[in-house]
Amino acid sequence: MNNPATAILLAECPDQPGIIAKVTQFLSDNNGNIVDLEQHVDTDDGHFFMRVEWQIDNFSIPRNALNTTFAEQVGSPLQMNWRIDFSDIKPKMAIFVSQHGHCLFDMLSRYQSGEWQVEIPLIISNHDNYRSLVENTGIPFYHLPITANNKQQQEQAQLELLKQYQVNTVVLARYMQILSADFIDHYPHQIINIHHSFLPAFPGAKPYHSAHERGVKIIGATSHYVTTELDAGPIIEQDVVHIRHNDSVDDLKRKGQDNEKIVLSRAIRRHLQHEVLVYKNRCIVFD
Repeated sequence: MNNPATAILLAECPDQPGIIAKVTQFLSDNNGNIVDLEQHVDTDDGHFFMRVEWQIDNFSIPRNALNTTFAEQVGSPLQMNWRIDFSDIKPKMAIFVSQHGHCLFDMLSRYQSGEWQVEIPLIISNHDNYRSLVENTGIPFYHLPITANNKQQQEQAQLELLKQYQVNTVVLARYMQILSADFIDHYPHQIINIHHSFLPAFPGAKPYHSAHERGVKIIGATSHYVTTELDAGPIIEQDVVHIRHNDSVDDLKRKGQDNEKIVLSRAIRRHLQHEVLVYKNRCIVFD
């Protein structure tokens, strides 16, 4: 049985008395049945954050008028930054991948099992390694190799493909290319990246070798939104795994890649379920 369609409001504004009352009164007045509500106040910053979800089967305001009406009656008077999404509209998510396929394999498994309410209309890679794997799933695969001489041209081709397929979320599944500021500006807080959490201690091409030589006791993974500052965007999810003295470099890689898959999948799920609100360079993540 399908769950009833819901609307999800993510909002932030200066903290002030009566915010929850104004929002819930607006929903009650229009026959909106609230199914989930979470709020947080950053007392140091004097700022308020909220996620509220309500059923819209009997909601009196039509979808095409909801944004305007909410802005007039609630959003503007409270000086809110906000957005409203709908649970029955599947986001369209593109995957970018290079030569490390562990995150791609995991994402395709979750997608094919129906774990995520999302469409994946295309996969883009700067290598041809995974063409057969992807095409066997029925998802179009685009090989766009990148060199120092064609990077800008290939990025424009990528953007045209994303526009053609009406993509609104991009996941970098170990895509080993730095995106330009122009590319990022097309998808603010809509590009999700994953990397190990050794930075800046063990940068470079062989971080697990460096970590092994140093005898680290934990390794981690971080998933974040991409900004123009490399690997410094607002963090959605992180986790760590413990390392033993007898773990080899291959053990570190295996544990690290397993952790990357899990952390990335959690970040994607939270994004798809509209549980993440970005404020300054932080993510407020609602459960």
